[in-house]
Amino acid sequence: MLICLTASHKNADFTALEALSSADASALPTSFAAHPAIDGAVVVSTCNRFEVYLDVDAEPEEVAGIAQGAAAEALGAHSPETLEPLVDTRAAEHLFAVAAGLESVVIGEGEIAGQVRRALASAQEAGTTSPHLERLFQRASETQRGIKNRTGIGEAGRSIVRLALDLASARVDFAGARVLLVGTGRFAGVSLAELRRRGAQHIEVWSPSDRGEGFARSHAIGYVDPRDAALAAASADVIVTCTSADHHVVDAALLTAGRERLAATHDFPGSAVDDHDASACPIVHDSGATCPVHAGGDACPVEHGRAAQLVIDMGMPRNVDPDVASVPGVEVLDLETIRLHAPLEHLTATEDARDLVRKAARRFERGTAEREAGQAIAALREHVEQALEAELGRIAKRGTEEERRLAEQALRHFAGVVLHKPTVRARRLAAEGRHDDLLSAVDALLGDDTAA
Repeated sequence: MLICLTASHKNADFTALEALSSADASALPTSFAAHPAIDGAVVVSTCNRFEVYLDVDAEPEEVAGIAQGAAAEALGAHSPETLEPLVDTRAAEHLFAVAAGLESVVIGEGEIAGQVRRALASAQEAGTTSPHLERLFQRASETQRGIKNRTGIGEAGRSIVRLALDLASARVDFAGARVLLVGTGRFAGVSLAELRRRGAQHIEVWSPSDRGEGFARSHAIGYVDPRDAALAAASADVIVTCTSADHHVVDAALLTAGRERLAATHDFPGSAVDDHDASACPIVHDSGATCPVHAGGDACPVEHGRAAQLVIDMGMPRNVDPDVASVPGVEVLDLETIRLHAPLEHLTATEDARDLVRKAARRFERGTAEREAGQAIAALREHVEQALEAELGRIAKRGTEEERRLAEQALRHFAGVVLHKPTVRARRLAAEGRHDDLLSAVDALLGDDTAA
């Protein structure tokens, strides 16, 4: 049986999703597949979703318990209790909807389709897929492409990055802003393209994993040496974080340290004085009340000139420590906030897409049922063919050669007629979800244990 264990922005809080996302997704399929009752496992882990798809060899009433037990063992302390189980057709329909972007924070977002494909590829590389899971994920990709081509769902939604920067545009003019991009992965590339689309020109990149220099060179943007990360963070009007780091890369200590360095020279955005004598400033620069965080700007001879510093956190787990909220003048826009501002679904396109998903799930179920019915049909055909061969052997020495040929022809025709109706009926029972009834009936009638 197929089962999906799912946690997403729809059924789990941000803290639980963050805990699940910190698990090693590349190693999890192997951990799940190690269970003796699990024939295959694929893990889909994204910024707003954690799902495990399992092919379980067990009685229906045992499947959920086996899956939850395997999750507890594989995930340990990573909140496995938040995973909701979906079985067979519900699991298939859910994956098809996920791949099409219908279950995303932003309806119709395009990144998820690629993430679903990469999840299957990762499981294939680990050797943890099964024929059933392979077909499931292939059908999911086919369904996603069909929905993209036949509905307007792609126009109804936008990517997480685009939505985040749309929200930020209400707070900052990107054309004149100094932007610090933290991270060099796929999300960083998407973020950079969207920043440029909004007119951003002053962009620098800092990589906590020290891969920023190559990224900066290939994308023609500024490079921040890790030793100057605090200074760059304090200098930026906008900080966009999108790393895969499992720890906070921006926190209050980083911003405060950077602001203290800026205050020592007053070389920061909005400074109206180029050669400023720090000793003439009434603010004590080595204290917590430095110029850039000074609440009473008119008491300092330097024109601060900048509104709130905006930090956009698109990391999962969070890239930004919640303690940055304690730093004056900082505003944080994270995935949880972005989710609350997601646009309303485009109702017509969404309903059309969901109808296509439901139809695709039913087709997948029918195909699976017919394949499963093949075992019972094969047992039935084998029984009839064995009886046929025995009868042909019995008449082989009777009559003339022509009489034997006609008798064999008649017997084979009769066998086909006898098998036709049971075969059609068997496929119908399987399509109705009565696969177990079919196997039990064949086993009871033929005494063939292999049928069950």
